[in-house]
Amino acid sequence: MARVATLTYLYSRAEFFARVPLPAEGAGNSSEVKHARMYPRPFRYHRAGSLSEAVNMLEQAGEDARLLAGGQSLIPLMKLRLASVAHLIDLNFIGGLSYAKEEDGVIRFGALTRHAEIEDSAAAQTVPILYDCAAGIADIQVRNRGTLGGSLAEADPSGDWAPCLLTLSTDVICLGPQGERVVPLAEFITDAYTTVLGPAELLREVVVRRPAPRSGGAYLALKRAAPVYATASAAVQLTLADDDTCLDAGIALGAIGLTPIKAIEAEAEFRGKQITEKTLESAAQAAMAAADPQSDKRGSAAYKRTLVGVLVRRAAEIALRRARGEKMEAGHIYA
Repeated sequence: MARVATLTYLYSRAEFFARVPLPAEGAGNSSEVKHARMYPRPFRYHRAGSLSEAVNMLEQAGEDARLLAGGQSLIPLMKLRLASVAHLIDLNFIGGLSYAKEEDGVIRFGALTRHAEIEDSAAAQTVPILYDCAAGIADIQVRNRGTLGGSLAEADPSGDWAPCLLTLSTDVICLGPQGERVVPLAEFITDAYTTVLGPAELLREVVVRRPAPRSGGAYLALKRAAPVYATASAAVQLTLADDDTCLDAGIALGAIGLTPIKAIEAEAEFRGKQITEKTLESAAQAAMAAADPQSDKRGSAAYKRTLVGVLVRRAAEIALRRARGEKMEAGHIYA
């Protein structure tokens, strides 16, 4: 908990000092000012030609190496000197890592698949929660550069993809010196900015099993503006029987803890029941109890906990209607 507060403090301090006007040299008390410019510490740039070469580079460079995918999180951190990188290994010249394709009931995403590509993919049109997430990430510039693999590997507590994909059956394919391994997404992120990836291991692919018939989901977040992180987010995925009884439910919360939170008790409020006003309220209350928010410049812990309940309820209402076959728009809330 204290770690989240510390990270938030570091971000706000760095953002402030990156913009603060400094007196021009020799200006004395003059009103002339110049703006501070922040640059990364010196680093060595490496361009990988294949995944195996990237793994070898990681192995040789050691723990001070970082992979460059979209760079939408890493590059700002380097410029603000919140991340010290001795070796930067660029993956963007490796072919065949950007795709969204469906085969044998699973949807496969390459590590370098951009958010905008997922937004426009056939998979996002048939699994609406994927569209909600991809289309709501920051602005078009970020969506055109940021990648799914980079987002999950960064394990930012305020990231969008992890809570969204936790409501689906999702595996991460990792590649390292010992070969490939499959890690369930629920086991992949272990702490803020921390995953199970080894020092010389990378994320190669994300595999999502297609939801069953009569399924629907929704991903909602409250933000102050499009480019900033969410104050809180909620993802809900439901599967209904023919009589509208809930067969399965997935509920995950984002931006309110060190890692995305799977709201297991909230899911249990839906399973095996008709979804009514009573069950919606019970699930919202259970999600609020599962949340672990910290007070920061986005709001107090009490405010965020209440917000979680509102977002879960709204996302569940949209997911329910989508599972019944209705076409429902869902978008982030800006306030």
